[in-house]
Amino acid sequence: MAFEQSSSGPALQEMIPGTINNGMEFVNQTLRDYYEEVVISHKTSVARSPLQNGVVERRNRTLIEAACTMLIYAQALLFLWAEAVATACFTQNRSIIRLQHGKTPYELMHGKQHDLSFFHVFVALCYPTNDSENIGKLQPKADI
Repeated sequence: MAFEQSSSGPALQEMIPGTINNGMEFVNQTLRDYYEEVVISHKTSVARSPLQNGVVERRNRTLIEAACTMLIYAQALLFLWAEAVATACFTQNRSIIRLQHGKTPYELMHGKQHDLSFFHVFVALCYPTNDSENIGKLQPKADI
């Protein structure tokens, strides 16, 4: 795992053990095998207890609220909810400043600022181009 490779040595030994959310993203056989391999004590919280999972639950709630706001503002259909959550996560990781460090999460991980020039409005109107080779003079240049 990337974290293990970047955190070996004294820094890894200074880590404080904690309790992990009991969600499927944290509890699965692959992670159990990995924890056994590197001798990590794995403790989980009680199921369906958001008060014990404060940081994770707050982050999830923030992402869902941002995605909901994006969908409402764009008047988009609800089937785009997964894309809205992914976009909210992507933008928050590159725009929200962590006050403790004065940097975004992306800057902390990669040591450089991210190029935001390609960002567009969520659910902006666009037309895919028709790039087939046999486009006639009167055929559409985009698939509308």
